[in-house]
Amino acid sequence: QVQLVESGGGLVQPGGSLRLSCVASGFAFSSYTMKWYRQAPGKERELVAAISPAGGRTPYSDSVKGRFTISRDNTKKTVYLQMNSLKPEDTAVYYCNVQVYTITYWGQGTQVTVSS
Repeated sequence: QVQLVESGGGLVQPGGSLRLSCVASGFAFSSYTMKWYRQAPGKERELVAAISPAGGRTPYSDSVKGRFTISRDNTKKTVYLQMNSLKPEDTAVYYCNVQVYTITYWGQGTQVTVSS
């Protein structure tokens, strides 16, 4: 079965950096677009970044463009989100996502808190 396991969240000061990882299993990882979403308290879940199967296309939301970088290692079946210049408004639970055929899968999420 499809599994997505995120890690790497934590507490960081404004201006700091974190790298999130999502290890995938149960599907042909290298054939699918992978996405990172986030959900802040009281807000809807929003798309942060996506990466095409070979990594050539990486669209970002305007709120993170220039600060976050999505990447993937198909040999390790892992997608990453490097987050730099973090702001308090980046505080959220971050989720890994994939759609396989018509089914959407989510990881359990990893909490990122940006606070001094």
